[in-house]
Amino acid sequence: MAVFDTSFHQTMPPTSFLYSIPYEYYERHKIRKYGFHGTSHRYVMSRAAELMGRPAENFRLISCHIGNGVSVTAIRYGESYDTSMGLTPLAGVTMGTRSGNLDPAVIPYLEQLEGLESDEVMRVLNHHSGLLGISGVSNDIRDLLKLSKEGHHRSQLAIELFVSKLHQYIGLYMARLNGTDGIIFTAGVGENSPEIRELICQGLEYAGVFLDAYANWLGKEDRIISTAYSPVKVMVIPTDEEIVMARDAYQIVITDQTRSLGILETAG
Repeated sequence: MAVFDTSFHQTMPPTSFLYSIPYEYYERHKIRKYGFHGTSHRYVMSRAAELMGRPAENFRLISCHIGNGVSVTAIRYGESYDTSMGLTPLAGVTMGTRSGNLDPAVIPYLEQLEGLESDEVMRVLNHHSGLLGISGVSNDIRDLLKLSKEGHHRSQLAIELFVSKLHQYIGLYMARLNGTDGIIFTAGVGENSPEIRELICQGLEYAGVFLDAYANWLGKEDRIISTAYSPVKVMVIPTDEEIVMARDAYQIVITDQTRSLGILETAG
């Protein structure tokens, strides 16, 4: 059985998944935004519903899967409404080694200036950009936080750029969802870096995000890290993509067995 990482995002409306290119390219080649990390976003949505004490269909969430790969998803009443990654995982925010969104004209311009082929430019954008490209030293946020405290300017710049791109998507999805009830942090950095969570939440007070410093810095379990009076609940939820895939596989098996049993009973 195959569980597709893109399946959770199939509920996105055309205004979220279409690119502003000739429509026939979508019709002929299905060139569109597909999104990734779907199993992760789906799992943390279900856990957020448990933490908030009401069904996922009753609220709006912004899920931030922050690891070496990063994606942000707007979840509207239990369904993916928009997401930052696109046709490929290269799109969206700044990541460990991926550039995220940029002006597409950069690609032929680099080919001209550096004498590169298109596949070489794509290799640069996928494997030598992002935090690594800006800092020049590492794609590991732990290294960059340490180096920035020691005065390494480009490490500090990489962190600031990283946070600013996440701010852009969180603000965008607050607008698209007409507000949000909760923000989720998950994956390696999202789960384990209180510094990054704090930096991301700074400046979002206008939108009703008030972080509890004590809860943010202490604890490893699923938990709410916003203050009791924060209108927007901020949560840390370790992801578990494997359990989502196992449950989907189990459901398919049970459904197939039930269907087969029904056919046999009808035939009998």
